[in-house]
Formats: sequence, structure tokens, C-alpha cells
Amino acid sequence: MISIVLVGIETAGNVGSIARVMKNFGLSELVLVDPKCKPESKEAWDRAAHARDVLKKVIVTDFSYLKKYDYLIGTTAKLGTDYNIPRIPMTPAELASKLSEVDKKAKIAILFGRESSGLLNEEIQKCDFTVTIPTSKIYPTLNVSHAVAVVLYELFKEELTPNVKERYAPISGREKEVALEKVDNILNKMHFATPEKRETQKRLWKRMIGKAMLTRREAFALLGFLRKLE
Repeated sequence: MISIVLVGIETAGNVGSIARVMKNFGLSELVLVDPKCKPESKEAWDRAAHARDVLKKVIVTDFSYLKKYDYLIGTTAKLGTDYNIPRIPMTPAELASKLSEVDKKAKIAILFGRESSGLLNEEIQKCDFTVTIPTSKIYPTLNVSHAVAVVLYELFKEELTPNVKERYAPISGREKEVALEKVDNILNKMHFATPEKRETQKRLWKRMIGKAMLTRREAFALLGFLRKLE
């Protein structure tokens, strides 16, 4: 199941437009994390048009609510270098290909940030990986509702909405946590020149395991390997 999460959304009209886009592509769960506008306002209601049922069920909460998801996928227009691991992105098409390997039972949240500044670094850090939409270098930032439409179009094109294809049993959020705990235990026993280098390794492994979208069978094999190293 794919949910759309808007973090710190500032404009009610965008909330309504995004609800409409979601209904176009068969999605129904819209989550607002610390919004700066009211989803029940007339502006949001008018923009939603025939997707007002999505607005009626909107969830207003804080970031801790997102722990319920197996995967958090951040979106960003601000690209990083190889040294800024959290901001090394994939394209929406690559995301669609990844999600095609995950069955509909996986809980997946796609996060979109504030209109003014996008997702903060600490919010990006909490995501498994990030997605960016290729745009002009002169003016790279899309309106948030347009960005949602582009990402969902790629998923819809791959016939992934309203549910992702049922192919393989995916690794759960808890199984992913266990794998990362094993990695952390191993890294904590290793010598690094500085504590920062150890933390960089931990972030790198978090991204790699998140991007891999492991099946349960793959996860069990990885856990077995990590246990031997441990």
C-alpha cells in the first residue's frame, strides 16, 4: 500500500490538488505531518473537486506516526554528492522498477516536503532512500502537486497502483531494523579513524539495505551472513 505524506505543507490549495492527483491514480491515504495550513479549508476543498473523500480521511499527525511504514521514500530537488549519502537519489522510473518487486502488503510512504524548502536534512536521514525528478538546472523545483503527479504517473505506468504487484514476500520494517542492528553491532566492533567515519558507514548501509527492497528470502540470507560476521 502506498501512502502520500506531506511534511510541513504550507498551502491549503496544494493539499486539495494533491488529493485530486491521488484519486486520479487510485490512492486514498493522505498524511499531513505538522501542516501549516488547514486541510478542511475552502481552498483545499475547492481544489480537491471530486476527490473530497480523500480530504475527509486525511491524517494529521507528527513524524513519529511514520514508524508504521515498512519503507519511507523521500523526494528532493536538492541533489547531493557521493559524500552526501542521504541525498543520492534515484529517478521516479527507477523507483517504479524497485516497487514492482514488492507485493501489495508492504506499507510504503512517499514523502514530499515544504513548498519553500522541501524536506530537511534530518527528515531525509530518516528515509530509506530518496527520489528526484529530472528537471532543468535553471529552475529545478516543481510545484509539490506537480511533483506528486509525476511520481504517481511513473508508478501507474508500471501498473503499480492502487496496489503494488504481488510477486515476492517483502522484508518487513522490523526485519529491516534487525538487519541494521546487526550491521551497527559489527561496525561498533571495528576500528575507524574517527567516530564520524563509523557513522558514515552506518548511513551508507541504511541506504543500501533500503534501496535493495529485499525479499524475505534475501533478508534471511543477509541476516545469516551478518550473524556469522557478528
